[in-house]
Parts: sequence; structure tokens; C-alpha cells
Amino acid sequence: MAKWGQGDPRWIVEEREDGTNVNNWHWTERDATSWSKGKLREFLVGIVVENEAGRCQISELKQVEGEASCSSRKGKLIFFYEWNIKLGWKGIIKESGVKHKGLIEIPNLSEENEVDDTEVNVSKKKGDGDILKDLMKTAGTAKVREALGDYLKALKTEFTMGMILPTKATAAQELTIKRKLSENTLQVPLGVRIPTVALHMTELFDTAVERLYSIFTVKDLVQKFSKSPAILEAEKGGKFQMFHGNITGEYIELLTNEKIIMKWRCRNWPEEHYATVVLNFVPALGQTELRLDCKGVPVCKEENMKFCWQKQHFEEIKGLLQLTTLNG
Repeated sequence: MAKWGQGDPRWIVEEREDGTNVNNWHWTERDATSWSKGKLREFLVGIVVENEAGRCQISELKQVEGEASCSSRKGKLIFFYEWNIKLGWKGIIKESGVKHKGLIEIPNLSEENEVDDTEVNVSKKKGDGDILKDLMKTAGTAKVREALGDYLKALKTEFTMGMILPTKATAAQELTIKRKLSENTLQVPLGVRIPTVALHMTELFDTAVERLYSIFTVKDLVQKFSKSPAILEAEKGGKFQMFHGNITGEYIELLTNEKIIMKWRCRNWPEEHYATVVLNFVPALGQTELRLDCKGVPVCKEENMKFCWQKQHFEEIKGLLQLTTLNG
């Protein structure tokens, strides 16, 4: 029998204000089904693959059946998920301009299989266009599995925040870490004080400066490349909202066909924290070089920020320009 004061710490009730699930000993469970459906749509819809022969894009989430949950017991997280997913894709053959449609089926995404081993079946409606089907079977399948991996990472990090409650020991460790981080924390005038990084990216577009500038400032064009409703007030002090509200901000300065400066944030950033994004439009012999400079990006969101601009902005805008040219 344990001596007084030497009991198993798992049974000791600490002096916590919430008094909930002390030392994370009790079983807790959180339903992730609804959250997961939104995340699967976010990660999968809009995927683009392209080669010299054609361009394909996942255009819609036709079906997502299943469930997901996360449980906590003795300080450990246990994940359960099982999904049957159907996606619609469309593509265009560059030489002929002929368009085709097809399906992607993922019959069993579950914790029993590794993402790289997950079955992904690609089909196409009758007719020519096998070159597009082959593109989706190779590059498309790889990108789908990559997106499924991103969903699982988000499930195991973003969704589970707050499920493992801090004990006195971990709280002391977190305080030490926070003190160390504060030494390298930048003061961001537009938001809260957190560790941040700066990004610089450049991209060349086969279009005139006027056209590229309009894609960032005309609501209809923003909705076309983002494939989602948008709110856009392209004037100094005007607000914007894109990608189903996942990106929001405010225009600080606009110099027509030259420069756009914005307060910019993602929904999952710390509350009220904004980065400053500067877009410079530089003419280059029938093309336009877009120079992006961004300050105040949370350190933990650096890679997400790069992905957002490269994949969801630059590549989608190029696809829109290409389709406009082919249809024009």
C-alpha cells in the first residue's frame, strides 16, 4: 500500500481551474466526421495535374461516406477513420482543345492502411481522351494520395488541439519554451506577437500586366481561379474573403497594374494575426513577373503559406489563363 503522499500521480487531483480529466487519465472522444468532410473537400477539390499533352483538375467532391473520430486515454490519442470517396475530374487536351470528364474513387481510406497503399481508381467517360486518363492515373493519383496525407496530418494536429490537457509538469515545460521563443519573436504591428518568418516568391505568367492585375482585383476572376465564392472590395481599406472564408484580409494600397499591398490571414492562424503581403507586377517581354513578398507569417505555417500561393494561386491562375486562351 502506498505511503501517504506517495500515491500514483494518475489518481492525484491537481489544483486546476477547469478540474477536467486530470493527468489525461479518463477516456474522452471527439467526433471528427463533419470536420473531416470539410477538410477532405478543401484538400482534394482543385487539385491540378498537367503535362505537355493535357491538363486535368479535380472539380468536385461527388460523395464522401464514412466517419472519423479521435479518442484520448491515459494521455494517448487513438484515431479511427473510414471513408469511401468519389471525386469528379475534368480535363482538356491541349492540341485539340477537346474536353473530357471522369471519376476518381477511393473505396477505403482507413487507419488500417498506409496512405501510399490506399486504393485510388481512375475512370473516364466513353470516347477518346485516354491520354488524360493516364495523366490522372499517374500524376493525379500521386497528388490525391498527397492530399489524403495532408488531411491525416491535420486530423492528428489541428483537430486534436486541446484534447491532451496540460499537467503541472508540462505547463512548466511550455512556460520555458515560451520564454525562449519570446527572445526571437517579432513584433507584428497588424496582429499579435508570435514567432514569424518572411517569404519571397516569384512566378512568370504568360499574360499582360493588366490581365494579371485584374485576376487579383476583379471578383468574377477571383471566383474563377479559386473555384469558390469570394467577397472583394478592391480599394484602399476594402475587405476580401476567399476560399470559403479560409483566407481573409484588407487592402492597404493598390497601384493599378503595378502593386497590391494587403493585410492577409488564414482562418487557422492565431486570432487577429495578419501577415503583410506585397504583390509587385513587373512587365517582361509579353509576360508578367509576379513578385510576392510576405512578412509576418507564423513560423509553424510557413510551408502551408508556400503551398497556398504556389498551388492554390499561381497554378490555378495559370490554368485559368490557359483555358481562357483556348476558349478565346
